[in-house]
Amino acid sequence: MASRSYANLLDLAGGLLDIPQTPRTIPRIMTVPGVISDLDGCGKYDGDSDVSSSGYRERKIIVANMLPLQAKRDIGTGKWCFSLDEDSILLQLKDGFSSDTEVVYVGSLKVEIDAHEQEEVSQKLLETFNCIPTFLPSDLMKKFYLGFCKQQLWPLFHYMLPMFPDHGDRFDRLLWQAYVSANKIFADKVMEIINPDDDFVWVHDYHLMVLPTFLRKRYNRVKLGFFLHSPFPSSEIYRTLPVRDEILRGLLNSDLIGFHTFDYARHFLSCCKRMLGLDYESKRGHIGVDYFGRTIFIKILPVGIHMGRLESVLNLQSTSAKLKEIQEEFKGRKVILGVDDMDIFKGISLKLLAVEQLLQQNQDLKGKVVLVQIVNPARSSGKDVLEAKKETYLIAQRINATYGSNNYRPVILIDRPVPRFEKSAYYAVAECCIVNAVRDGMNLVPYKYIVCRQGTAQMDKALNRKSDSPRTSVLVVSEFIGCSPSLSGAIRVNPWNIDAVADALYSAVTMQDSEKQLRHEKHYRYINSHDVAYWARSFMLDLERACKDHYTKRCWGMGLGLGFRVVSLSPGFRKLSVDHIVSAYKRTGKRAIFLDYDGTIVPKSSINKTPSSEVISVLNDMCNDPKNTIFIVSGRGKDSLSDWFTSCTMIGLAAEHGYFIRWSKDSEWETSPLSPDLDWKKIVEPVMQLYTESTDGSNIEPKESALVWHHQDADPDFGSCQAKELLNHLESVLANEPAVVTRGQHIVEVKPQGLNKGLVAEKVLSTMVNDGNPPDFVMCVGDDISDEDMFESILRTVSSPSLPVVPEIFACTVGQKPSKAKYYLDDPADVLKLLQGLGASSKPKPRHLAQFQVSFESTV
Repeated sequence: MASRSYANLLDLAGGLLDIPQTPRTIPRIMTVPGVISDLDGCGKYDGDSDVSSSGYRERKIIVANMLPLQAKRDIGTGKWCFSLDEDSILLQLKDGFSSDTEVVYVGSLKVEIDAHEQEEVSQKLLETFNCIPTFLPSDLMKKFYLGFCKQQLWPLFHYMLPMFPDHGDRFDRLLWQAYVSANKIFADKVMEIINPDDDFVWVHDYHLMVLPTFLRKRYNRVKLGFFLHSPFPSSEIYRTLPVRDEILRGLLNSDLIGFHTFDYARHFLSCCKRMLGLDYESKRGHIGVDYFGRTIFIKILPVGIHMGRLESVLNLQSTSAKLKEIQEEFKGRKVILGVDDMDIFKGISLKLLAVEQLLQQNQDLKGKVVLVQIVNPARSSGKDVLEAKKETYLIAQRINATYGSNNYRPVILIDRPVPRFEKSAYYAVAECCIVNAVRDGMNLVPYKYIVCRQGTAQMDKALNRKSDSPRTSVLVVSEFIGCSPSLSGAIRVNPWNIDAVADALYSAVTMQDSEKQLRHEKHYRYINSHDVAYWARSFMLDLERACKDHYTKRCWGMGLGLGFRVVSLSPGFRKLSVDHIVSAYKRTGKRAIFLDYDGTIVPKSSINKTPSSEVISVLNDMCNDPKNTIFIVSGRGKDSLSDWFTSCTMIGLAAEHGYFIRWSKDSEWETSPLSPDLDWKKIVEPVMQLYTESTDGSNIEPKESALVWHHQDADPDFGSCQAKELLNHLESVLANEPAVVTRGQHIVEVKPQGLNKGLVAEKVLSTMVNDGNPPDFVMCVGDDISDEDMFESILRTVSSPSLPVVPEIFACTVGQKPSKAKYYLDDPADVLKLLQGLGASSKPKPRHLAQFQVSFESTV
């Protein structure tokens, strides 16, 4: 069942939240000298600026839930004091941009600011840090962040379904409304400062997944990228979300969507295909989703760390001092390090169970191995977090009681805020680092561990260590975390398999130094070259590439509420006006009209494929006009077309893409002279039968000249996979046969070589010329890729010197999509309206009206 859509996005918050207007402190933008773009005017804005912004400084607008700032109130003055959060990725990514790039941040603060202080704080943050705060009312913030984000999206994206009320929160529409309202406030803040012709907008993470819809609705050509820092679940999990379509369409209103791993991108693409029917393909190494004429590019690149920031911490005297202290404390023992948030998805308890198994199976390691588990404060609260914490402590106590002694604890839990220098010291001393999360978006702990094990020259000097001494490290990482694919030298484990994790830890602590060194060097090379600056620079280059065609196409918005999207088409492509074509129809003397059948005059979704009485009636009106030559050109068989159009005596029929052609009901069917040898069907049929038996929902449609394999009712992904395999299979077995294999929408078709609908158009037009009736009006309407051959053929034929006058051409595709046709109509209903307009013009006028017109004209 389709999820609910909304006519007015602001209605989502109606009656629920009283959201005050955000204070207006941002100055209006001067796009060129003397021209001010008043972005808070109340007038209607058409979506794009027509003002050139030459000389405008390059600017990136970074939008995230939280600004990269720390805030505290000064006890003496009572004023708010702010400082940059040097550990924030949002702040660090600036290193990937050129030095003359202006970076503006839009997001919330981690503290609540009173309403009377908001304007002053806004101005201060803008002037000092180039930050634009979004002040969400406290009630809205709770419903948006703690409610929908943390209680519904976060668990779902980490594969936890609320099967029972005490196992996660069920979907709450009020929380969803708060989510949309918050996204609208963020979008409004961006609109206050954006120059849509020049600025690039980069939106971060799952908190703001419908924000692109608001921006795209206001500025159709906005340059907009989105990066998801969390996992994207498989379609089987994601499809349980009641607002799944709205969120997918929100993301698709971006130009570029980034993911940490191919798995996450693959799940997103599968959702687009299964829920929205969108296909994707690789274009010059980039994955693209075609969405109403726009290509949304998919970026797969894990984020990196800021090398300089981490190395500066390693160079601190406090870090070296702490490192010496830790080395002395664990002298003679091998340290295994874990650094995790207290979160049910981090797998801390599973890690402890693996350590318990390790000690149980290897008694000789008792007293020689220590797990130091640093527990970061939980980012969320609730029963699940409390239970995870309780279980962690119980297992740790059991292990220490069983395998520990007076001077030895196998498990050391550090459950307090740990400063950066101390954490870095633990990284540097650990023989092995284990990240055992059951699901995690990226997790940069392994990257930090490798860099700390590498150390710095200053750190070597402080420790009296030779600078050329070999560096070693071992990583044990869960295969369910985002950094796992990029760490090819790590020992990958299934965190749920306690025995396998215990074996991996044993391999890590007993590994030869030479192997540890090779693994370390491989990891360090990758991490050093793929830092956060590389990630940001690569993303922005791809965003620029994705947006380069924005102003070469015409675009306009369509759809209501969160179903809004932008249609983007070539400049000469426009909707066919009935009045325009009727005018040309009336002033011409000889007309050739070609109509496709399925998807053009009969909807593809229709179960009854018989043409309606309205279609038959209007076609008869047009066929009765002696000026018209009309053909139905279809892939259907001749028997079906004969039955359906038996009452249209004057209409021409071209069946099976023109293999059979009939000029009227009274004439005989003519067979195409192309390759009468159809022996290849004996090869094709058993191959298609093999794929039909193994693909539930598929079937074979036999034709006299062709065989068609349909997979419309099969699983979308499996059907497409099988279709691709069938295409390759048939191409190989038909290499020396006079047949061609083509793939269409949900079909694979084999037909005689050289046969296409374009030949029908060429034959009809050349016959009309040879009979002394060259057309001065040609219309062709179709919806499928096979109809593109007709459009191309008509354009080629009418430019032939054999035609005395170049006719007026109306090549029209059904549906707003890229096409060789110059015009489009939305659907078969539009096609029928067009035909009715032409049919009315072909009907002879009533006699009294004709006499009145003659009398009027003579009087004039």
